[in-house]
Amino acid sequence: MTIRYLGHLPPDDPLEGYLCFDIAPQLGVRWTPGGFRVFQFAFCQDVYLYEEAGGAFRVVGKFFPPGRRLPPGLVRPPTETEFQNLIHLHRLGLNSGDFRIARPLGYNQWLHDLLMVEHFDGQPLEEVIDQAIRQNRRSRLFRKLSALAEFLAVLHNRTAGDWTVDFSHPYEYAGRLIESLIEKRGMARSEADELYRLRESWRGRSCMWEDSRVLVHGDATPSNFKFGSGREVMVFDLERMAWADRVFDLGRLAGELKHFFLRDTGDPWAAEPFIGHFLWEYCGHFPDRQAAFRSVTRRIPFYLGITLLRIARNPWVDWGYRRRLLDEAKKNLGAIQ
Repeated sequence: MTIRYLGHLPPDDPLEGYLCFDIAPQLGVRWTPGGFRVFQFAFCQDVYLYEEAGGAFRVVGKFFPPGRRLPPGLVRPPTETEFQNLIHLHRLGLNSGDFRIARPLGYNQWLHDLLMVEHFDGQPLEEVIDQAIRQNRRSRLFRKLSALAEFLAVLHNRTAGDWTVDFSHPYEYAGRLIESLIEKRGMARSEADELYRLRESWRGRSCMWEDSRVLVHGDATPSNFKFGSGREVMVFDLERMAWADRVFDLGRLAGELKHFFLRDTGDPWAAEPFIGHFLWEYCGHFPDRQAAFRSVTRRIPFYLGITLLRIARNPWVDWGYRRRLLDEAKKNLGAIQ
């Protein structure tokens, strides 16, 4: 995960006082005479790493800058939403054993809606995947996917509600992805019509509506999980946590695995052993593993397919690779069992 050093936080910056008097004491630090070094994460210009100059602690700060419009459907800044989500997961007791949920240290509306959380030093899942591809460290990826499957199973099963999934939300989300590919990436209307037909074929399937709604991570991508030793799983970036189908998380991660292997090997089947392993391990946390696996794999193609559409709309994707992603997305959306 790339970060860029920006320098020391100025002593007269209001954030200096917030770090000294509100954040540091929560971490057992009472004195910070050297101030704080500031780093910026490459993936987002509004996320920073603050390091106490003596090395006593590191924390991550996320801002929602003034003037920025709220994403559609939101009534409060995503930083405030994530703060509340993190508090909720800690209250559920999910930050225990091998599971580490980022600790919410503070939310400050007056400092540009700043969210402050603890920093994790583990290895990002994206690096584990990269090493499996480039260094043939496949067994390690299998082990880490087993640990992540356990975390997601615990999260989903512990929060399962009494009401069923509302498939209209992912259905509409798929439509927004298709329109975005037309407007931003020049996809032909004829191809969009094909995707819409494929999407429609899932709407009438009872399996897409029947499962219990659970709390999902909401952005289960390789950049949002880290690993320590053994089965330690570190979880963060929970601003998109929501009530949804458990397969939303599983399909997002499966789609990301397919993307990593397709991009780096050119083989659309290279990720399949890891996807299958991840789903089988997840289903091992249910009373009837076989029944759970059948239920999950019936719904996976839809959520995997829309994940590939989501990746295809990124501006860094070149035309040739976007074409491959779209083809794979259509294959999955058309794979109705």
